[in-house]
Formats: sequence, C-alpha cells, structure tokens
Amino acid sequence: MPFGKKANGKGEQTFSILPHPAKTNDPRDLEPPQPGGGLNSNPEVQAHHARGPHVPSQEILNSLEKPLSRDQLKAKAAELNKRG
Repeated sequence: MPFGKKANGKGEQTFSILPHPAKTNDPRDLEPPQPGGGLNSNPEVQAHHARGPHVPSQEILNSLEKPLSRDQLKAKAAELNKRG
C-alpha cells in the first residue's frame, strides 16, 4: 500500500502526522520571493518599511515656478486641442 507502512508484517497500517511548515495562515509565507514578482518580491520596499512624507526644503520650494492660473490653463488646453 503506497500511503501507509505495514507494521510487523501483520497487514496493519500505521500513519504519522507531519508538521505543516506554515507559521501563519497566510499562504504567501510558504512561497519564496519570485523574480519579477513586483514589490512583493523585495521585502525592503514593502509599504511597512516606508518612511514619512518628503517635505522639500524652503530653497527647493522657492526655486519652483509659480502655477498657471485657471484662465492660462484653459488657454493652453485650447491651443493644444486645436493642433491635434
């Protein structure tokens, strides 16, 4: 019989229970990192390793150009749509 072992040749089978390798109920714990698996394949870039938001320095903020007004944006959109 392929699934059990015969004990003492009497024809009686014995079975043993093997421990499961999982530590949690998450099936991903059993899978090794997969190449091309995106962010999940590299634990260092997962969300819980992220730092807080980036706040630029005042020097960088001063060097940025001023945003266009609503009228300027509408004019630019009209110009771009006219060409296409």
